[in-house]
Amino acid sequence: MAGVELEFIDSQIALLTLTRREAANSLSIELLDELSSRLDEIEASNARVAVITGSGEKAFCAGADLKERAGMSDEEVVQTVRKIGDTVMKLEQLSIPTIAMINGAAYGGGLELALACDIRTMSEAAKCGLTETSLAIIPGAGGTQRLPRLIGLGKAKELIFTATPVTAAEALNISLVEHVYSGDQLVEQTLTMARAIAQNGPVALKMAKTSIQYGSETDLRTGLEFERQCYKQTIPTIDRMEGLRAFKEKRKPEYTGK
Repeated sequence: MAGVELEFIDSQIALLTLTRREAANSLSIELLDELSSRLDEIEASNARVAVITGSGEKAFCAGADLKERAGMSDEEVVQTVRKIGDTVMKLEQLSIPTIAMINGAAYGGGLELALACDIRTMSEAAKCGLTETSLAIIPGAGGTQRLPRLIGLGKAKELIFTATPVTAAEALNISLVEHVYSGDQLVEQTLTMARAIAQNGPVALKMAKTSIQYGSETDLRTGLEFERQCYKQTIPTIDRMEGLRAFKEKRKPEYTGK
């Protein structure tokens, strides 16, 4: 059975876990539908940050379910790849910050899922890669677009053309991930980062994410104007005044997202 578990930690951190351990947490149609539904739940919640990971220690997500795909017609394959891409984009468009906690192998669509997150942490024993050309196809859920934007054209082309996975150390070196931890420290360190994010103003977090996402796809002048518009959204909030009071009173602010 496909599965995506959703747990709320400290009420502010949404932890998504892909639970097809017997199939390396691969992206079956059923799992994609459940992941989409869980993302809706997160968007409707009071969570301030979301973390996505895989069950077990061997795989974050091995990508598309190739056994399921083997029985599909050409048109069904095209529709399934679009479904993966749409789900990945839905994750990317989540209004709150997202962290991919890469606990094991992340290949193909699995890495594309991680690329859609804002931040990536990785177990030192894990590997990742866009290996589709070895199967005579190409990354079809955003990999050819998001990877070059993250690590640069030349390196992205090398990884995609050779279909060669990289180690965690290599992923860190080329800025594919932000942090690498030992397997027994990965969850603790990732959740420490998530809590550091969650303690900040919820509206500010959403506006910062929106400004960065939009600005990175446009020219500087347009991006700066968009930043000003996002900044204006934080001015009338109760949280902004709470932040000022807490600073003056030398205490930790208590933000409510209003």
